[in-house]
Amino acid sequence: MNIAIFTPCQNPYSETFIQAHKKGLKGTVFYYYGYGTQLKLEGVDRLMPLYLYKLHRIRAMFKKRGSADLWKQCVLYSLSNNKIDVVLVEYGNHAHYLYSVLKEAKIPVVVHFHGYDASVATVIESCKGYKAVFQFSRKIIAVSKVMESRLLAMGCPKEKMVYNVYGPNRIFESVMPKFSKKQFLSVGRFTDKKAPYYSIMAFQKVLQKYPEATLLMAGNGVLLNVCKNLVKHLKLENNVFFLGIITPDKYVDLLSESLAFVQHSITADNGDMEGTPLSVLEASAAGLPVISTCHAGIPDVVEHEKTGLLCQEHDVDGMAENMLRVLEDLSYAKYLGKAGKEYITCSFSLERHLNQLERILKNEVK
Repeated sequence: MNIAIFTPCQNPYSETFIQAHKKGLKGTVFYYYGYGTQLKLEGVDRLMPLYLYKLHRIRAMFKKRGSADLWKQCVLYSLSNNKIDVVLVEYGNHAHYLYSVLKEAKIPVVVHFHGYDASVATVIESCKGYKAVFQFSRKIIAVSKVMESRLLAMGCPKEKMVYNVYGPNRIFESVMPKFSKKQFLSVGRFTDKKAPYYSIMAFQKVLQKYPEATLLMAGNGVLLNVCKNLVKHLKLENNVFFLGIITPDKYVDLLSESLAFVQHSITADNGDMEGTPLSVLEASAAGLPVISTCHAGIPDVVEHEKTGLLCQEHDVDGMAENMLRVLEDLSYAKYLGKAGKEYITCSFSLERHLNQLERILKNEVK
């Protein structure tokens, strides 16, 4: 099976789920990224030979079609030349952008929604409610029950909808937490929907009782400096540490020594929501209790008081109380972590996710 994967950008560090598709799907994967004349196929200099490109350019000039038609011809040539059997488009709005070329290619298309593309009002409006995407796609994949409901409400036919949560890399299953430090860990982008400032505010309350506790925050994003300033204002520099972007190996090391994973996800003012955060799945697969919020797909994969502890969005006091619960009862923290590892390994493994995705793609190949 020759699979074309289309993504807006090449290998962004935060989109490890797309890398899992690229590397884990069986068959030959052709990885296309970018937009318009900047759309490229990884590992290839040109989408079509130079002589053909020049010929199409001359034809476009005579027909006054310009560069918009030219890049589409390049993509169509590449898809045909590589004998693509099925197309997987990452993000609904990217599928909307590619609509005209994929419709002309007449290749089965599966669209994978991830988060903001199914929740940000302006994105949905710019894609005209995804009416065309729902019509020409063979299958639509949602990664949370909330997302599934939203897409169905937008008009996605029920028979095309598939619920398929991500799976964490198996490296996280090998982690055996020592619970050796009074250390909380947060890994993710510093964006509105992850509300990292709420995690800091909750942690400040924890320090009133456990002044030796620490919070490690890894990642980058637009709210990073805001959070650094908040830590300075609250005089928490000796307890809250910003690690920047970390490697998977470093992440594994931090999971093995920490007490719990924290993430206070919320719905942003523009409607932006998580899908199901992969970092939550990874931490739970590693055996750490997850302290988070009842947001988007998080309750789908974290069972409150069984594998983790959840509070409502914006409930800083509730999050602080949950952090204190694992600090004050180490055996309970270990119980939550062990149950979480078993739950994710059995129900949300990467193998399960990829196998279901492969079945979806194969079923659409004639």
